[in-house]
Amino acid sequence: MSRARRTVAHAVGEALVRSGIDTAFGVVGSGNFVATNAMVAAGARYVAARHEGGAATMADAYARTSGRPAALTLHQGCGLTNALTGITEAAKSRTPLVVLTAEATAPRSNFFVDQPALAQAVGAVPVRVASPSDAAVQAAAAVATARDERRTVVLNLPLDVQQQDAGDAAGVAGPPRALPTADAGELDRLADALRAARRPVFVAGRGSRGPGSRAALEALADRCGALLATSAVAKGLFRGSDWDLDVSGGFATPLAAELISGADLIVGWGCALNMWTMRHGRLIADGAVVVQVDDEAGAIGAQRAVSFGVVGDVRGVAGAVTARLGDARPTGYRTAEVREALTRRRRWRDEPFADTGDEQRIDPRTLTVALDDLLPAERVVAVDSGNFMGYPSMFLDVPDEHGFCFTQAFQSVGLGLATAIGAALARPDRLPVAALGDGGALMGAAELETVVRLGLPMVVVVYDDAGYGAEVHHFGPDGHPLDTVRFPETDFAAIGRGHGYAAVTVRRPADLDGVAAWLAGPRSAPLLVDAKVTREEPSWWLEEAFRGH
Repeated sequence: MSRARRTVAHAVGEALVRSGIDTAFGVVGSGNFVATNAMVAAGARYVAARHEGGAATMADAYARTSGRPAALTLHQGCGLTNALTGITEAAKSRTPLVVLTAEATAPRSNFFVDQPALAQAVGAVPVRVASPSDAAVQAAAAVATARDERRTVVLNLPLDVQQQDAGDAAGVAGPPRALPTADAGELDRLADALRAARRPVFVAGRGSRGPGSRAALEALADRCGALLATSAVAKGLFRGSDWDLDVSGGFATPLAAELISGADLIVGWGCALNMWTMRHGRLIADGAVVVQVDDEAGAIGAQRAVSFGVVGDVRGVAGAVTARLGDARPTGYRTAEVREALTRRRRWRDEPFADTGDEQRIDPRTLTVALDDLLPAERVVAVDSGNFMGYPSMFLDVPDEHGFCFTQAFQSVGLGLATAIGAALARPDRLPVAALGDGGALMGAAELETVVRLGLPMVVVVYDDAGYGAEVHHFGPDGHPLDTVRFPETDFAAIGRGHGYAAVTVRRPADLDGVAAWLAGPRSAPLLVDAKVTREEPSWWLEEAFRGH
């Protein structure tokens, strides 16, 4: 093929970049080689992963952390299937992501699978480029759908079509779609509910991470005396507020759970109020009024029954209701007693605990509190799934909602390291911290090299309890054999050094001196902390994780 010849693959790659895609992640094969290089030539940054699953999660995390749509570029067939877990996580999380995948449409091809059906099955939006005449326009439309509807779009580019001449066809996504305007009656109803409430609590979710949302919610909370909490994915949104309860749900501190369950009005702002955030409803008091604000009508009441809903964007609805309340500033839930309790017990580290560590294994709470003190405040934390996950999620503070990336909608183990890479590239001004269990660390080990190759000054912390701890603690008490979920101790420090990391093994608090030394140095190589953690007790939130599913 002549380099001067402009094919459909070129046109699609160029249109994606013209429409706002500035970063693409992937693994390049023959089927996506031309389109990927066309994106690079058009000005996009391309980040090569070592596995398509890692690439998918990197793209997801980058889009979440940057607030901009990202692209994932894949080979046909096996490239797509390798990436499906990451694509599923992105789709369930409503991440604005365009998956550009080559497609073999001939049934006799060894690469043939029904790719649109796969995309639809995991909740993504399937699109197929059918002809040169509309290829660029469809690519632009895919970006617009991802951006405006917060959807993961799988853009299939058939092998035979992508090689055809594209001519001068071009496409570019139009301006963002206008946000819905809330109904005046719904706004009045919410204002009335806030006036009547004596113990209101706001729970902000993913939809509250947009520009200006925090200020709008805090202004409204000041008017009605509401306490402020978030779902896990919005952790850090209210950091610094005197009335911040941090995360609601299974990760909530005892004090936060007590205050939320005592509320007479709970308003979910861009928050599904699902079983995790509301502890299967146990954080909602009998008789409490529950309101949900979301910019999609279909989201209202989708996870649980609510008293009523308001359709509109968080910032707009909060501002409109604040205007309706005027200058009234009732005490609400902001009493001297609550303030004093928050001063003493706002964080998990404020709760006393009996240290279970010994000379061979460190208590994960002791470990994480020490890391919280050592690591710079300007950080972005990514957490894998597993029994350990509550410790870094709740004992490591983050500066704001852009300091925590939580790819847990599909609850897959093994996404944590790739999540940290995507978040790190979106926020190069912050120290990236990847918190992994031993199982997830080995599942995602292909991307250890990616961290080194990209020159990321990352801290990778492996909470090694030598097993799949969630299953050990769930099935062990009933006497089930645990040989299938326990493993010999792994030398993660050696694995890290083999990839080019600085590494330290931590069995006791004194071993963390190695972390302090790395932080004080040039940080020319990433750091792997091989933490041998105690394993006799389950994490406090584990019981919640096994309820209801």
